Amino acid sequence: MVSRRMLAFGVAASVLFGGVFVAAKAGLAYFPPLLFIALRFDVAAVALLGYVALTRSRSELLPRTRGDLLGILSTGLLALGLTNALLFLGQQDATSAVGAIVFSLNPILTPVFAALLLSDERLSARGATGLLVGLLGVGLVVTPDPATLLSGGGGKLLLFGGAISGALGSVLVRWSDAALESTVRTAWGLPFAAALCHALSLSAGESLAAVDWTAGALLALVYVGVFAGAVAYVAYFGLIDTAGATHANLVFYVVPVVSTLGGWALLGETVSELAVVGFLTVFAGFAILGSESLSLATVRSWIHGETAVPTDRLAVGEDATGFESD
Repeated sequence: MVSRRMLAFGVAASVLFGGVFVAAKAGLAYFPPLLFIALRFDVAAVALLGYVALTRSRSELLPRTRGDLLGILSTGLLALGLTNALLFLGQQDATSAVGAIVFSLNPILTPVFAALLLSDERLSARGATGLLVGLLGVGLVVTPDPATLLSGGGGKLLLFGGAISGALGSVLVRWSDAALESTVRTAWGLPFAAALCHALSLSAGESLAAVDWTAGALLALVYVGVFAGAVAYVAYFGLIDTAGATHANLVFYVVPVVSTLGGWALLGETVSELAVVGFLTVFAGFAILGSESLSLATVRSWIHGETAVPTDRLAVGEDATGFESD
């Protein structure tokens, strides 16, 4: 099922996450890696906790069930804290392009965990084909040097670990079946993510004295903390609740596309013909994965204020999202 809400969350998360790999690479020139991500979560936590405190009632803010607690911990410790710690550490030993393509394994890994924990997210053959086509498109967009992609291993292993943590965390968030609204759950999760990364930073011997507090450092921190932090996380975790973990993590296929187009529009970077082919391949993968949910019938339903795909257009044994139905 595709709705305006899902589309808005997907576009917002893709656009805001699009600058993370570039901002992370830039920020690492000023911050120790683990301290950088810890400060990112500090900024995001202050911003989002302040927002929910002003806009939600006390009853809406308090976790009440085991599912709420599991959702908060899965959000903070796995989907955010460990995932981003491994991402920022891995970026020290990998280019932005290599980081983007390794982390884009996240959508491939998510259905594996979803198949074990979520009975309503079993990937169909059509869905698996769409994921693989999308991954091929990501490779064409970022076109990393094969020698760079295959050589070494330390940074790439950390990035791969981040992809695993992000995939598992997002599935556990959905599995927890928390009653808390996703924005409130994310606000509670961010301090846990910050605490984890500060603990890792201290254990690694990092300190604030090593930070080079320049305008560039502050700009990178504000971007990853507020825009690609608090705002993007609201969209991303809202998308998990609305569309499911597997579809939500498809934003990581769009991120390299957004980064490339942003560099072209804002920085005058060139876009190769191969990258254009990659854009089209990514979109083809999306079309395969959700061909029914992206049909003309859906567009007509939006115009008339509806959100669901007519059930008489679904293939036998499949729903409108590329998953097998029970």
